[in-house]
Formats: sequence, C-alpha cells, structure tokens
Amino acid sequence: MSVRLTDTRGSEGMSSTRLIHPTAVIHSGATLHPTVEVGPYAVIGEKVTVGPDTKIGAHVVIDGHTEIGANNQIFPGAVIGIEPQDLKYDGSISLVKIGDNNKIREYVTINRATHAGEATLIGSDNLLMAYAHVAHNCVLENHIVIANAVSLAGHVEIESNAVIGGVLGIHQFVHIGCYAMIGGMSRVVRDVPPYTVVEGHPCWVRGLNTVGLRRAGITELAEGRCYRELKEAYRLLYRSGTPLAKAIPQLETWAPQNELVSHLQEFLAASSSQAGRRGPMVGSSSIKASRREA
Repeated sequence: MSVRLTDTRGSEGMSSTRLIHPTAVIHSGATLHPTVEVGPYAVIGEKVTVGPDTKIGAHVVIDGHTEIGANNQIFPGAVIGIEPQDLKYDGSISLVKIGDNNKIREYVTINRATHAGEATLIGSDNLLMAYAHVAHNCVLENHIVIANAVSLAGHVEIESNAVIGGVLGIHQFVHIGCYAMIGGMSRVVRDVPPYTVVEGHPCWVRGLNTVGLRRAGITELAEGRCYRELKEAYRLLYRSGTPLAKAIPQLETWAPQNELVSHLQEFLAASSSQAGRRGPMVGSSSIKASRREA
C-alpha cells in the first residue's frame, strides 16, 4: 500500500519514501511526516498519525486512532493502539496519544482506551523498557522510567519523574506520585505517595526518595527549607504512629508555604476520599501492627 505523507520531500530534497523499508505495510490513510523512518515488516493502520523524526523499528504494529509526536524511538516488536484487553470494549472509537522524545523498547504493548472518545495518554521524554504493558485508559506524564516486564492495569496514572522497577504489577486505578520510586518485583495495590521509595509484596512506604530528589535539585529549594519540611511531613505520616486519616489534614499547616508538602497533602487527601481511588500506601508502622495482630 502507499502512504500519505505531509510533504513529498525532505529538507535536502531527498524523497522521504527512502526512509520507509519496502516490506513495511502502511495504510494509504495513515499520515506520516516525511522524516519518519519505518523499518522492515512494520504495520501501520489507517488512522495513525506520526510526527517528525520518529523512528519505527522492524515488526512494529501501530493501529487504531493513534497519534504519535516527534522524535520518538519505537523499537522492534512494539504494538501500539490495538483494542483494549477489556471485556467492556464494544468496538467504539477510542484513542492512544503519545507525546515527543519517548523511547518505547522492544515488545512494549500500549492499548487504546475502552469507551468512545477516551484515550490512553503518554506524555514526553519517557522510557518504557522491553515487555512493559500499558493498559487501556492509563495516563503517564513526563520523564518517567518504566523498567522491563512491568504491567500497568487499566486506568493507572503516573505523575512525572517516577521510576518503576522491573518485573512488577500495578493494580487498576492506582495513582503513582511524582518522583516516586518503586522497587522491582513489588506488588502495587495502593496509591504511591509522591517523593517516596516503596517496595514489597505488597508494597509499603520505605522512605523518601532522597537520591532522586537530590538529583533533581529539589533538596536545595529555598536553601533546603522545602526539603526539610518535606522530611517533617514524612515523619508525621509514616514515623509518628499517627493514623494517616489524622495526619493528612495536619499537613495543611505547611502547605501554603511549601509546594512539595502541598502536593503531597493534596495527593493523599484525594487518594483517601475520591471514588475509585485505591487509598494511600501505608508505612512500616502499619505493616508491623498488622503482623502483630495476625
């Protein structure tokens, strides 16, 4: 099949069709920028749009109403935009939208959303390592690292700069906060608070993600005051023995002057109260108490 290009020639006058391997199967209705590269035996569907400088590897399949931005690298065997693995799906038109500068490694699968007009969303500058699965209606922000063989169930939301360790599963509707880090081979069934390190089976909060915050320059904000107050908030939540339901409202005293604590408080309050949320992840004191009771 032929492919519809947004321009017929590259910036140096070279035909852009030279960037498409002759064995690739591209529907005539697909829209690819002339700088897009397509490898051997890739299959691209009718309603797919791909932006400038994106590279699509061998045997990649992209289908459905899928929009992919600029300068993405999609490695061999990845499958993007196919029907969701959801028995409620009725064939309605739903979407996948992917931003710019993402690396989508070998055999990653990204499903489109379940209901009409909904979208599975992936932002920019993310790394999805080999065999990761992003289910229907997931929302990933920016600068996220997802390691090998991670499975995101439906409606999972991940804020920017989170790091997800390998070979783990994340329960549907779980929210993961910014700058959080999840240890490999964990079982994630509750919301992961921003700025924390969590690990376990099931997961529990181990501490603040000090290394990640330092690398991002967050520990130096306001001459370190914001980070010191974040540590105080963490101690109240996870080291004082105060139940989370009582500790979360107390964070409001720091929130107006500290955007880190404000975001933490808002995240935990929403996790505790909003319908459909999984509830906030607990700390070591709660784990120890439950073990004593058992």
